[in-house]
Amino acid sequence: MQNTQTFDAPGGSYSDRYDDWRLFEGVRTRRIFAFLIDYAMVFILIVVAVPVIFLMGFATFGAAWLLYTILTPMVALLYIGWTVGGQAQATIGMRIAGIRLERYDGRRIDFITAIVHAVLFWAQTAFLPLLLAPLFLEHKRTLHDLALGIVAVRSER
Repeated sequence: MQNTQTFDAPGGSYSDRYDDWRLFEGVRTRRIFAFLIDYAMVFILIVVAVPVIFLMGFATFGAAWLLYTILTPMVALLYIGWTVGGQAQATIGMRIAGIRLERYDGRRIDFITAIVHAVLFWAQTAFLPLLLAPLFLEHKRTLHDLALGIVAVRSER
């Protein structure tokens, strides 16, 4: 099922909204700050999950302990999917940093798109020079933003 809800674009059509330079002021720095907060959040969630899985392992005769092999990506993807794919369209770190993700077409970012965005980010980090893309691309976008039609904007503007 396709999610077709859109954000209201204050002051005109949705494409006109991105002509305002103030939406992108400080976005690169704020994304780095949000990234650090989000990784701390994922670490905390993993620390909470480890003893839960340990106890579940006894009830499942050790089968739950196999979850340790996928724990980190599973927790990170669920965290990103629920937060970016949720109502705020931003992770906790992004909310603290005052930014959120939007789609250029105005539709909301769904759970799957949020997860694909995270996976493409991880793939992009394998090629370190690609992380320099926001220095050159319009609206300070990364390559994985560009691939999915997503832009990071200041949430208070």
